[in-house]
Amino acid sequence: MSSSFRAPSLYPSDEINLVALFQTVKQQKKLIVLVTSGFVLLAAAYAFLATPEYQVSSVLRPVAINELDALNRSEVYKLPPGEALAKLGASLESYETRLGFFRANQPLFSEFERPGRTLEQSFEEFNRDSINLILPDPKKADSLSTYIRLEMSYPKGVDGVTILNSFVQYAIKNERKQIAADLNVIVKNRLNEISGKFNAARASYETNKEAKIASLLEADNIKRARLQDELKALRAQLKTLRVDRIAQLNEAIGIARSLGIVKPTTPSSLGDVARTGSSSVMRTEINNQQIPLYFMGVDALEAERRALAQRGSDDFSEARIAQIAKELQLLQSNREVEVLKSRENEDIFLADVEPLRAEMARLRNLNIDMDNLKLVSIDRAALEPLKAYKPKKALIISGGLIAGLVLGIALALFRSILRVKT
Repeated sequence: MSSSFRAPSLYPSDEINLVALFQTVKQQKKLIVLVTSGFVLLAAAYAFLATPEYQVSSVLRPVAINELDALNRSEVYKLPPGEALAKLGASLESYETRLGFFRANQPLFSEFERPGRTLEQSFEEFNRDSINLILPDPKKADSLSTYIRLEMSYPKGVDGVTILNSFVQYAIKNERKQIAADLNVIVKNRLNEISGKFNAARASYETNKEAKIASLLEADNIKRARLQDELKALRAQLKTLRVDRIAQLNEAIGIARSLGIVKPTTPSSLGDVARTGSSSVMRTEINNQQIPLYFMGVDALEAERRALAQRGSDDFSEARIAQIAKELQLLQSNREVEVLKSRENEDIFLADVEPLRAEMARLRNLNIDMDNLKLVSIDRAALEPLKAYKPKKALIISGGLIAGLVLGIALALFRSILRVKT
């Protein structure tokens, strides 16, 4: 009764009396219990009736160096383990990769389909709320190594473990295909580049060969022309000498006739013509001067003149003409030019192409098993969760209890204020 008596004086004075408040709340404990119980029941109903949500995760780490050794030793495509993990992370985060996986595995996502939604809209719901990619914080010094953690939240009825593990394998397979495609393009470009160098070497070889053939033929033509000029000059010289000889013979014949020299004689014999005697005389004549031509006598001189006049060619009288004829005959064909033109496999004569041949053979014989190429190490695959992570029943019921208690107390105080004012 005393508490009831003091309560009215509490509010007009605008002073707070905790004891009075406690008494007021205590008097309306039924209301507080009722409201609190209602909230607890609602919270419990939500906690036990709401669709459970589960969460799974998969951790990926860089692969060992030896797993990528075959690819890196190819000297065509460089892919360190850290970069391989980063490429896969980008693929896992890619909208295109996720949409491709969604389209390729629609039976796994039947729970996300709703009437009236397109495939892309259903995928948006899955992509927005379900899968998260978590990277290590580079600022934290306690991070022992690089890793990627992929988390997936899903409601009951969805096979989240299969979805997450299949998605990781799908991304790895796609990345393998992309690396294989990049490798093929790079190898093809390298081969095209080497083929271009081969073509340049062939063009250079053909140009050099044609230039050499032209140079050889030109040298032969020049030599042939010089020999023909020399032959023509020699023949003209011989003809002139023959004409001069005939003129000399004509002059000598005239002198011999005037002296009556018919047969060959000598100056001393000519002086003894008037002498007669029966004794035989043998003379030895020593003379260091050339005997004039007319001493050969008219008969010999005329015989030589006739022979010179009847001569059809003077070539036999000069040994050089036969030598020139031999050289001209040799110039009819150039064996070096014939050999150059008759080459069948000209690639073996290309200069400085052995490294290109070796590189082309190496690129064509690259044997990298891309299907079994290990890009990342799956440190932890997704496993079936032991319990749902949502809803958190204890937390929800506790929250309902606290919210109901607070609301109940507030209603009790509000009712007390209304009663005082009335």
